[in-house]
Amino acid sequence: MATDAIQLPDARPDTDVSRERAAALREQILALVGEYHAVAFERAPFVPGEMPVPVSGKVFDADDVRHLVDSGLDFWLTAGRFAREFESSFAKVFGTRKATLVNSGSSANLVALSALTSPTLGDRRLKPGDEVITVASGFPTTVNPILQNGLVPVFIDVTIPTLGPRLDMLEAALSSRTRAVMIAHTLGNPFNLEAVSAFARKHDLWLVEDCCDALGATYKGQPVGTFGDIATVSFYPAHHITMGEGGAVMTSKPALHTLIESFRDWGRDCWCEPGKDNTCGKRFDWQLGELPKGYDHKYTYSHVGYNLKATDMQAAVGVSQLKKLPGFIAARRRNFEFLFDGLRDLQDVLILPEAEPHSEPSWFGFPMFVRRGAPFTRNEIVAHLEKRGIATRLVFAGNLVRQPAFQGQKFRVVGELTAADQVMNDAFWTGVFPGLTEPMLAYVVQTIRGFCRA
Repeated sequence: MATDAIQLPDARPDTDVSRERAAALREQILALVGEYHAVAFERAPFVPGEMPVPVSGKVFDADDVRHLVDSGLDFWLTAGRFAREFESSFAKVFGTRKATLVNSGSSANLVALSALTSPTLGDRRLKPGDEVITVASGFPTTVNPILQNGLVPVFIDVTIPTLGPRLDMLEAALSSRTRAVMIAHTLGNPFNLEAVSAFARKHDLWLVEDCCDALGATYKGQPVGTFGDIATVSFYPAHHITMGEGGAVMTSKPALHTLIESFRDWGRDCWCEPGKDNTCGKRFDWQLGELPKGYDHKYTYSHVGYNLKATDMQAAVGVSQLKKLPGFIAARRRNFEFLFDGLRDLQDVLILPEAEPHSEPSWFGFPMFVRRGAPFTRNEIVAHLEKRGIATRLVFAGNLVRQPAFQGQKFRVVGELTAADQVMNDAFWTGVFPGLTEPMLAYVVQTIRGFCRA
């Protein structure tokens, strides 16, 4: 019975003729991809009331699809050349020394916090029962890694409308077990990094910045993610650039970078890239733990880790998308200003968003609060918008301590979470992503105005 030949991962055409033929076919395929994109993804003009206005979504062009197909033709299914290129390029764009690619923003948060539990950190290691200060209003996977590592989240309230942490609660949240602060820049609006960074330094705490919503935002001219010890981002389709699924962990501290890679890569002690051997030059000369001397370093594990790597096909799309990041950020800011200008005179019934002082947000969405005493509720205006094809979202989990997943979990609450409850009851947001056109935004403004003034 005939069988297909098995191609080894590193197999390539072994003659000049076959290599040239393969290269020519690749170019032909990629050219056709461009033609396919123009036909398959042609966009119809927006018709208000008949076509949806998404809250978020991927924005891509023929070059993105070509990168994806180019990687597919390599058939290198794990991290490879595109992953290496993306990590190097993204670190420069982000403003840190190192970027480690992972398979999602949630995984990035898990890896970031898990890295701080490494025994190699000595007295600064996070141990079960230690406390991590965070905010009660946000996305759950900023907080989940705290619980998943046996640590205790300490919830403080947020401010409205910036959605940043209440700074006056930081000192009150401190205890003898406090070891870290982990907070997200919610909906792309930076929190007060000057104050939070100073608090962390004063008390020798780790600071992890969750920048999944805020790629490209700055505080006092400095990029978010460069103030703390570790930062994270997401490349989910809703985010500033996309790989479909994907995320990254950034740091400028070499020792933390080594730990981040270890926890991402099964917890191994070896730092060889996939498909590489003996980077350290003494693969069979190590003696670690209670293993015999000379045990293969590729199979020596110094941490209880995971396999959270991304694929090269994801990274290939990221390489292409990264070139568009400045334009994407500018479009988000432009769309935000369009909505704000169109709704600014509704502030008797709506609380509109405000940038954190000294910051330039990279807006993820346009958050609004229905004022107490307004003649309608958040649920009523959301239902009105959704019925007319305008997608909305709540501000993620609202108040995390009210969520069913957190019932019975060990955590500590500082003071009253009044603002987090207000977020839970009164807040929602609409989209500002680059795929929205001016006619779409005008329809959003018209629909909100019509409802509020009805």
